[in-house]
Amino acid sequence: MQSDIVWQPDEASFETSNLARFARENGFDARDYDTLHRWSIADKGAFWRAVWDFTGVIGQAGERAFIDGAENPMTGAVFFPDARVNLAENLLRGDDDAIAIHEADETGARRTVRRGELRTMVARTADGLRRAGVSRDDCVAGILPNRTEALVALLATATVGATWSSCSPDFGVTAILDRLGQIRPKVLFAAACYRYGGKDHDIAQRIVDIAKGMESVEHVVVTNGSLPAATGGELFTRHEYPAFGHEAPLVFERVPFCHPVYVLYTSGTTGAPKAIVHSTGGVLVQHLKEHALHGDVRAGDVVSWYTNTAWMMYHWLISALACDAAILLYDGAPILKTPAGLDVTPLWKAAERTGVTHFGTSPKYLATLADEGYAPGRHHDLSALKSVLSAGAPVSPHQFDWVYDHIKQDMVFASISGGTEIIGCFMLGSPIHPVRRGHLTVKGLGLAVNVMDDRNAPILGRQGDLVCTEAFPSMPLTFWGERGMQRYHDTYFSQRREIWTHGDVAEMTPYGSAVIYGRSDTTLKPGGVRIGTAEIYAACELFPQIEDCLVFGAAVPGDEEIVLCVKLKDEAGLSDSFAKEVRQKIRDMASPRHVPHRIHAVSAIPYTLNGKRVEGAARTVLEGGVVKNMGSLANPECLDEYRDLDRSAAA
Repeated sequence: MQSDIVWQPDEASFETSNLARFARENGFDARDYDTLHRWSIADKGAFWRAVWDFTGVIGQAGERAFIDGAENPMTGAVFFPDARVNLAENLLRGDDDAIAIHEADETGARRTVRRGELRTMVARTADGLRRAGVSRDDCVAGILPNRTEALVALLATATVGATWSSCSPDFGVTAILDRLGQIRPKVLFAAACYRYGGKDHDIAQRIVDIAKGMESVEHVVVTNGSLPAATGGELFTRHEYPAFGHEAPLVFERVPFCHPVYVLYTSGTTGAPKAIVHSTGGVLVQHLKEHALHGDVRAGDVVSWYTNTAWMMYHWLISALACDAAILLYDGAPILKTPAGLDVTPLWKAAERTGVTHFGTSPKYLATLADEGYAPGRHHDLSALKSVLSAGAPVSPHQFDWVYDHIKQDMVFASISGGTEIIGCFMLGSPIHPVRRGHLTVKGLGLAVNVMDDRNAPILGRQGDLVCTEAFPSMPLTFWGERGMQRYHDTYFSQRREIWTHGDVAEMTPYGSAVIYGRSDTTLKPGGVRIGTAEIYAACELFPQIEDCLVFGAAVPGDEEIVLCVKLKDEAGLSDSFAKEVRQKIRDMASPRHVPHRIHAVSAIPYTLNGKRVEGAARTVLEGGVVKNMGSLANPECLDEYRDLDRSAAA
């Protein structure tokens, strides 16, 4: 178990952090996080009311902060049953002249929007929604790039008390209808064109086809470009942004704490994407806790995360506005192909110009920077940077060293893990704890996180299932659609009654930190011993010859063998000597059980539209099966290659 400390806070930073101040204000020693955490799950009402007060939530909290679910302790619990709150009202607070948005794109263009301007735009769009008949019982959808217009549409929807859901414009017609079609939106905001990877993409006809495919859509608001001429078969009215509404006062519809505000979607590789319904209050207090306490986000900070409008990290990012911080919205590719090679500078140029304090990224992006030999700290003024955060996959131990060696030494590096299902984090960073190589630093306050074995017993120092044993505010309200509650229960509570089983293989350490080994549905079981995939990926990332890779288990008579597929930078092919090097590295870094039985060279690695590797789909096609929802894949055509992988041709 790696436990080397790679950073720790100095005394002044510790004492002045929001987390230390929060602990002291509630009667706890800031150096005794374990006791603070135990209180946060033992006295849920007191803790979450303290979060409400400390972060200055706007709204009426009501007399009661928590009602226990006697028969169903998790799914029957209720937070703030008497509260009235509006998400947009909290995100839009602050001085008119304070910067709310820094907007940047891959061309180098930039824009700044102040809070007063943003409120004016939201008020006008909210007026358009009200004129379109949208009320708190309706849904509004977006097919939009990560620009100001998307945020305005979301905030306007929340302003009137309606529910928002969005997809990235690079999703295909089927993928979008599989998602947005479930919730029957009344109004659709869409961009008819967008730019990515140095190319302009015209999707005007796609937008029309999508709108026609959802009979519920009565109005289409075009934020960029224009749609083709109307046909007689259209049942919706077209609008141009910002002419959609008129100048109007900004009036917030305060709704119950548990009122729906977002619908997010699972990857959908095993069937139709599940539509997860999230509550207004749950989103707000969870994100405020994570930003203000765990991230130490403060007024005047600038928070960024490379994301599209479909991923939960977009919704997480924009909640930093409620901390009186500005956010950086970046549209386009983070890495550009040029005649001279890869240009990895766009995000760092934007971060330097805007003074980003919290930089959100992914392990894959960090690995690409390392492969390119690019040290952001050497090429950019990152004096404002206080934290780098990473999500989406486990961060390899060696990447912790790379971050501190090549980005910045005096800052917090936080590997965080949670999910779309909770629109937040189970494990994340802390401004008052040391950062340990390869570890997720702490359990989130208010979250009773543990690791359990097959006996349903908590375990320490061994791999098991990541679980949560007590209710928390950002649990989903339900899954949208027929049998929504039953499907919700089946997904997270079927293995352990009233204990959330998340689907990650993890290990709790004696330090209160955790190591994530991968998803349980992709866990390898050679010889009947369960091992995670993260350690194999970590070893492969050390080879500059490997551009990308995928590992999964394939059934053989009476057992399972580990299959490693590598996409090589050199098209010369996979040599036996290189395969031997890879196997030896995996053996040294992990164990003999992790060593692949087969290594194949492939031309592409399958990914979901949300940018996650799809081990299960590769395994399915290799074994002659059919992937249920190809529309959820970004590059489904590459699976044909996996169907024909020949064991005899493997290295």
